[in-house]
Amino acid sequence: HVKMKLAIAALCAASAAAFAPAQTGRVATDLAVSELELGVTEPLGVYDPLGWLETEPEAFERRRAVERKHGRVAMAAVLGSIVHHNDIEFDGYLSPSANLKFSDIPNGVDGIRAVPTAGLLQILFFFALVELAWMPASKYDGDYGVGWFGDAIEDPEEKARKLNV
Repeated sequence: HVKMKLAIAALCAASAAAFAPAQTGRVATDLAVSELELGVTEPLGVYDPLGWLETEPEAFERRRAVERKHGRVAMAAVLGSIVHHNDIEFDGYLSPSANLKFSDIPNGVDGIRAVPTAGLLQILFFFALVELAWMPASKYDGDYGVGWFGDAIEDPEEKARKLNV
């Protein structure tokens, strides 16, 4: 009976949104954020559900840059996970001294436990290099100099469109 009461309470709470007052329009912010900026999706505009544009406008650009960078790192991580879970591995040894081949690393979370300590340190140093030197959070425009799949984009309109995809 407790589950039934919880289900009814959840349904009542969810349906209460239907009786909420309608939004009357966009709220003006101190930042005149252009709708053409990178990362703003037309016709939605700037998505700011917590109101940080009004409460912390000085941190807005940094948050966008960090979100953009972490999104790109997450996409690379998902691609690596897909490749590894399909048993596509490098030939050879991950650690010749430990007689550990790339194909010996298990899929999933258990794989990180199979990597030797020296390998984990190399991964952490690479993360530090990416975080501090190659893709610093202080680079707000999102252009980290690697191009579009290796091709340099010269046309600014095409570059803006591809960075906004």
